[in-house]
Amino acid sequence: MKQATQSPRKPRKQPASRYLFPLAAAYAALILPWSSLAILLWVPAPVGLYSIFGHAHELLVGYAMLVVAGYLLGPLEKHKLLLLVAVWLLARLAFLFYPGSLLAWAGAMAVAGLTASWIVPRFARSAKKWRNKTIAPLVIILCVLLVFAAQPYWQGQKIVIELLLGLALLMFFMGGRIIAPAVAGYLIRQQRTLKARVQPQLEGTVLIMMFAALLLYPWPSTLTEQAAGVLLLCSGALTGVRLLRWQLWHCVKRADLLLLASGYLWLALGLLLIGSAMLFKSGLLSAGLHALTVGALGTLTLTVMARTQLMQRYRDPNARPLSHLAGILVNCAALLRVLPALFGQQSNTWLLSASLFWMLSFLLLLVVFWQSWRDPQQGA
Repeated sequence: MKQATQSPRKPRKQPASRYLFPLAAAYAALILPWSSLAILLWVPAPVGLYSIFGHAHELLVGYAMLVVAGYLLGPLEKHKLLLLVAVWLLARLAFLFYPGSLLAWAGAMAVAGLTASWIVPRFARSAKKWRNKTIAPLVIILCVLLVFAAQPYWQGQKIVIELLLGLALLMFFMGGRIIAPAVAGYLIRQQRTLKARVQPQLEGTVLIMMFAALLLYPWPSTLTEQAAGVLLLCSGALTGVRLLRWQLWHCVKRADLLLLASGYLWLALGLLLIGSAMLFKSGLLSAGLHALTVGALGTLTLTVMARTQLMQRYRDPNARPLSHLAGILVNCAALLRVLPALFGQQSNTWLLSASLFWMLSFLLLLVVFWQSWRDPQQGA
């Protein structure tokens, strides 16, 4: 009698967010406030943190790209996740202690290569509409910029703004795909109808304009920079229109949706301010950069990480109200960075206070992760 042949068991996949989100939150809580203290008060720190570029690099490359990977990778084999974590850690150590070195460049190459090779095919295959297909080329652009940012020749304001604009485009697209269905579902349960959901024509227009701004801004010409400014101004205005059409005033009992909306509002404001700075050569650039980084990036990533964890664990994005306090604190950090910059009242007190609120917000997020892990009542 023939023995039945058993097919080899496929490796069990786990959500990438389970590993990458807590790591990203811990890194945000530690490195960015540490960098602020190193720059402002010369507190001992790795050499890579003693510059504005190093501070921005670790926010955009060290933290934000890890959150992007955690959200876009989806389920992945455990050994791949551990490999990505190990490579990311080595890349961070290389940049922090040997910025601009061949080791830092190799680490950036490794992180970018793994991230792109696992994310791009997933979206290139599954996407049908052209707007959905933009994720794959955008991830490639971000990974290329990540590698450039590790080389001394490229380390400056241009590469930081280019990276930030790429992340802003991703926040516009993914934020809309999270907020619109969540608000629509909530309003349906309230016997209301939301006609303007994804708003495909508006979404497509902003995607085209922001991709065009990404291509125009790096060119060494005042005309191309001003053209990019016009495109960003229009993108910011349309982002605000999109947000208004979601009717968030009907969602006052849903703190998670209001926090997502606040992040999207920061996104619109940041695009308007940066666009104005590029077009009119005004002093709004610092305010715009921090509206996008601390406001939009901080609020949206923190809220999305909390929602993802709580949905996986409890099927309820508001199961842990501590996550709402974390979102409020990161919004306070954004206000403390943007308002003084708008009115020319920057001081170490404002900067250090913003860093404190930022650190507390991500420490609270880590507490939310820990509480959900230790709670035996799982929703999944």
